[in-house]
Amino acid sequence: MGPVDWAAGARPLAAGEFDEIRRLARRTFGLDLKPGKEQLVAARLGRLVRGGGFSSYRQLYRHIVRDSTGEALAALIDALATNHTAFLREPDHFQFLSERVLPTLRGRSRVDIWCAACSTGEEVWTLACLLNDALPSGGFRITATDISGKALAAAQRAAYPAARCANLPAAWLSRYFMPEPGGEAFHVRPAVRAQAAFSRLNLMEPVSWPRQFPVIFCRNVMIYFDAEAQQEAAGKLAASLEPGGHLFIGHAESLSRFSQWFEYVRPAVYRKPAKQGGGWNKS
Repeated sequence: MGPVDWAAGARPLAAGEFDEIRRLARRTFGLDLKPGKEQLVAARLGRLVRGGGFSSYRQLYRHIVRDSTGEALAALIDALATNHTAFLREPDHFQFLSERVLPTLRGRSRVDIWCAACSTGEEVWTLACLLNDALPSGGFRITATDISGKALAAAQRAAYPAARCANLPAAWLSRYFMPEPGGEAFHVRPAVRAQAAFSRLNLMEPVSWPRQFPVIFCRNVMIYFDAEAQQEAAGKLAASLEPGGHLFIGHAESLSRFSQWFEYVRPAVYRKPAKQGGGWNKS
């Protein structure tokens, strides 16, 4: 059978095709594709099927599992990953960081923050603006990671339509961004871009850093994981967070069942208990 003309829209996945793809997504990057997502998956993968000249989703699946370069799997991840984000998303997080967390870190020579699942960069640059205001010496570094190479490329370009920047404070736009001629888009200034380092990271693979972080943002990621993958990711986040450090997650998420690693601070904010002697201090 030759390539199928799906110009009018991707056909539904056969049940067996969907099961193959959902198992692959869960095994390789933790995504939990529940029944009912068939139409969404068909729409997102239809471009890969058509672009690769495959006659079915099963042919695409077989190509991905046989591709030793990893490029086909990366394309699958880019197609299925959800990259919805915005500047100053969930603003109470940034207010809490500014008012309650950063004052405790100002005595450090450098403050390191990990922005996991940084998507297209709006969260990274929101943090950079806030940190430049709070630490005018520039004594900070943002480590930004995401599983999607496509999203990382957009984050590193750091160029956004003016409409996406509409809710940013005017002072931030003036100080940390440069407008394109005509004002239709804004670019993050090079000096600010140099304060963040980007790399691809899959929370289902080994995670190792030279030092623990006092602050980690990992928001709206674990809602896409099943219980087993959530536990795996939470353990890696806990290992990467220094005692007394704060972890910010999405408001639709909860870490209450991981009390061995985190204590609740406020909605979507958790703290790793401070270590004292041979145990943890949860006071």
